[in-house]
Amino acid sequence: MRGRAHTEFARSRKVRMGQYRLLKLGEQIRGEIATMLLRGEIKDPRVSNFLTINRVDVSADLAHAKVYVSTFMSESELARGVEGLCSAAGYIQSTIAKKLTIRQFPHLHFIADTSVRDGFEMVKKIDEIVKNDEANSSN
Repeated sequence: MRGRAHTEFARSRKVRMGQYRLLKLGEQIRGEIATMLLRGEIKDPRVSNFLTINRVDVSADLAHAKVYVSTFMSESELARGVEGLCSAAGYIQSTIAKKLTIRQFPHLHFIADTSVRDGFEMVKKIDEIVKNDEANSSN
């Protein structure tokens, strides 16, 4: 019985360590892309310095990584920025792959992320409702 429990523990630990490595790799990729944006290393005119890399989800087989991009600019500007990043994906991948020592660098897929803006809009609506309720209760 002890052997089986130990094996299950080792398997669960492997899963957790694997997930930890994927998260760590995602954070490294996120940081490198953010640095490239800040330094203006991506020369595509559609890519703005106001784009933000929220997170990077790396697949378990390291073949793909989803890069979530947001901005406080208009949605059309966000879409243009994501198009520019998609166009420059090869350059971004090769630049980062030279810095990180991993066997296989994931293919980057850039995705527009409106969750930050959506959350901000939600907070504004909640504040508006609270103000209306306070105004109605004081009357």
